[in-house]
Amino acid sequence: MHLSAMARFGGLLATDLRDVTSDPAALESTGWWAVVADFEGGLTCARFGDVRPAPAPAPGRWRGPDPRQWTSSLDHAAYTAGVRRIREHIAAGEVYQANLCRVLSAPLPDPAATDVDALTALLARGNPAPHAGTIRLPAHGVEVATASPELYLRRTGRTVESGPIKGTGRTAADLLEKDHAENVMIVDLVRNDLGRVCATGSVTVPALCAVEQHPGLVHLVSTVRGEIAPGAGWPELFAATFPPGSVTGAPKASALRIIDSLETAPRGPYCGGIGWVDADQGTGELAVGIRTFWIDREAAGGPALRFGTGAGITWGSDPEREWAETELKAARLLAIASAAHTPAEGTRR
Repeated sequence: MHLSAMARFGGLLATDLRDVTSDPAALESTGWWAVVADFEGGLTCARFGDVRPAPAPAPGRWRGPDPRQWTSSLDHAAYTAGVRRIREHIAAGEVYQANLCRVLSAPLPDPAATDVDALTALLARGNPAPHAGTIRLPAHGVEVATASPELYLRRTGRTVESGPIKGTGRTAADLLEKDHAENVMIVDLVRNDLGRVCATGSVTVPALCAVEQHPGLVHLVSTVRGEIAPGAGWPELFAATFPPGSVTGAPKASALRIIDSLETAPRGPYCGGIGWVDADQGTGELAVGIRTFWIDREAAGGPALRFGTGAGITWGSDPEREWAETELKAARLLAIASAAHTPAEGTRR
């Protein structure tokens, strides 16, 4: 099966690939761009010539992995040990919060017939999300399907907005004081990040710790907004805010060092930025790459489907509860990708 380059976001289908670059300055030029920024810093910007409204994708032929074949870069023992180690770093005053993530992988049973856009269609039925989309660039090693609930950056002219998520539970009653404290901590970090690229005094927090319902769980979500300083644009936004604060920790530099010491697999597009930029209109919307699948056709054991899950660790974290949170975030999505989920089940939850 030949897969052509395409992208799909917000009811728009982009085809007719014109250009691919890793230079964020291109997002200030002309055209409509699909964007994938890897957590490790790799950036792929793809400009498409034909962008038009299109119906939602049909599930089509998706052959997902055997649900019994998913493996984790950190198993239960390694993950809970990592939580305890982060608490030691917190006790030593090195960090206030750090996100600890693991990457799940499973071999694809029929790689030649595997299309991430068909997976996006399944996710839309079983786990609808505000920032869902597809970026498919087979010749450039990018095949991503996201059902992200989290806004990384939304730009409208000179206004920029971020919507960090911190705090997860099955219901609002599950949310703890620790979840609220964690959210406020990350909001402060995002305010500081945006403050580096926004006009002085323009950064505000219109919403703090709002409870949002998502399929199978709830999140605490805040909104941070600012006005981009004169002369600044997408290159400066990335430089000031990437990787997103909600998936790193605070202080960010210390958290990144701890993440590097504890995690055993690259995050790739997971925890990066995924979305689109319309340079002609001066608009764009990038999600934090959570609830995101990507195909790795160069995996050592053969083509694999990958998915990341994680949790923010603070002094108040219980290792077993944090492991359970990563399981909660992954379970529904893995079931959909492994074809163990039906639309009827999705409507009941």
